Amino acid sequence: MSRRVVRQSKFRHVFGQAAKADQAYEDIRVSKVTWDSSFCAVNPKFLAIIVEAGGGGAFIVLPLAKTGRVDKNYPLVTGHTAPVLDIDWCPHNDNVIASASDDTTIMVWQIPDYTPMRNITEPILTLEGHSKRVGILSWHPTARNVLLSAGGDNVIIIWNVGTGEVLLSLDDIHPDVIHSVCWNSNGRLLATTCKDKTLRIIDPRKGQVVAERFAAHEGMRPMRAIFTRQGHIFTTGFTRMSQRELGLWDPVTQLDAWVLLRRLKKPTLAPPPGDAESLGVVCGDCMRRRRGYRCGGPRVVSRGGVCSSLHQSCLGNAWALGRARNVKELQGIHSGTAGGTGLVTPPVLGQNNFEEPVALQEMDTSNGVLLPFYDPDSSIVYLCGKGDSSIRYFEITEEPPFVHYLNTFSSKEPQRGMGFMPKRGLDVSKCEIARFYKLHERKCEPIIMTVPRKSDLFQDDLYPDTPGPEPALEADEWLSGQDAEPVLISLRDGYMPPKHRELRVTKRNILDVRPPPGPRRSQSASDAPLSQHTLETLLEEIKALREQVQAQEQRITSLENMLCELVDGTD
Repeated sequence: MSRRVVRQSKFRHVFGQAAKADQAYEDIRVSKVTWDSSFCAVNPKFLAIIVEAGGGGAFIVLPLAKTGRVDKNYPLVTGHTAPVLDIDWCPHNDNVIASASDDTTIMVWQIPDYTPMRNITEPILTLEGHSKRVGILSWHPTARNVLLSAGGDNVIIIWNVGTGEVLLSLDDIHPDVIHSVCWNSNGRLLATTCKDKTLRIIDPRKGQVVAERFAAHEGMRPMRAIFTRQGHIFTTGFTRMSQRELGLWDPVTQLDAWVLLRRLKKPTLAPPPGDAESLGVVCGDCMRRRRGYRCGGPRVVSRGGVCSSLHQSCLGNAWALGRARNVKELQGIHSGTAGGTGLVTPPVLGQNNFEEPVALQEMDTSNGVLLPFYDPDSSIVYLCGKGDSSIRYFEITEEPPFVHYLNTFSSKEPQRGMGFMPKRGLDVSKCEIARFYKLHERKCEPIIMTVPRKSDLFQDDLYPDTPGPEPALEADEWLSGQDAEPVLISLRDGYMPPKHRELRVTKRNILDVRPPPGPRRSQSASDAPLSQHTLETLLEEIKALREQVQAQEQRITSLENMLCELVDGTD
């Protein structure tokens, strides 16, 4: 008689709870623009919400402590001439926020710690480079002042906010409207989804696609993609029958068995001690068989465990992954062997790694796009659908089925948007692991996710070191090819936001501006660097114009003298 064993997880009992009524933000006219963004951004200091405004676009910025009813005359952040579509706080400066609008511009704002007396109308920087509306913004996770924007012109532009310059422009990668863009943990790669139903992984500094998957979700509705801490890609989309579904893809470690076995210095079919279940291995063949496909690989041996029979690819995965238990160890093998396995460096990314998903689950039937919010510290992903009244959350692990359903937070009213607090803004004394800011039609309601614990002490297992506000790189260092992991901080003593730091924008001499590498979009003449020949031509034209003006002045003077003589003669 078999007994079912419940999966062990410290997040199995996470529960959500709405804040009390006096902790909500009332009487806020949330924007009604039909755009699939969260409409809300939050950091440990401020809450920003896109609101309805006449004569252009605007958003409101509230200190987190300013709960209750908001005055109808409360100052707004205005300046766009069309509705605001997306906002995003800078991860390295809690007083700086960027906004994107239907008027094709991006504006960067400095928010003071005090409450202003009137609307904030002057941004510290306006970025112009898109030819159509800009709907996606994302700051670089580790480099200072690096901002990404994506617009309806199918172009991704990466800016240096410190100088107002274009660092990179990705023009020819996406043939249609871009639905989502996400950096990986160190900002080396981008994951994008597009209306052409293709999921792409892009190296922005090389300007090339390093991996892609067509129709990761077969439906025509928008798809979203985010990176996980293991380097996997988590996606949300729709099936052909308009059912919402989620998927997990592995572009890093899904290797063909024969390639993996050929990379062993002493290949053999003898399995290592232990079965596939003990090694935590489920190969691509097993995934295909589970989904109704027949595996063409030769069966080598039959044994119990996760797989009903081990194929050649299972043996290769079991041997390699059993010795190198994590992705970093596999990626760190540059030559020779690692731990005596005889493994040579495996390919990190490849075009064929997206053929089969690690996990694929159907959710429900609804028209709302699922917005994924990922916490890398706990490896929990929260799914919030626009128009839904619930938040589903899943834990992503290395054990099958890899995406484990945890629970659902449900409420009565549907959500218009959602804000997600960074980990450093949570209350660690209450075992709070996530906090959302749910937008209703006329208010914003905090929702707190908590792990039930009896102890009041700091929980080390719930709060590992998390990314802090200090950048690891400068913009020029990142552009030159350097990568760095985020600078981590401990939350043991809580987190105190740093004092107000002013963003300084330094405009460079236009003669010193160099065009970014790769193909460039057409720009106005004032934005392009001037060559020596062009300068000489302009100087000659200026000299000729100056001589012409002087000649005209002499002619006018002589005519005036003649006129004066005629007038004197008549008198």
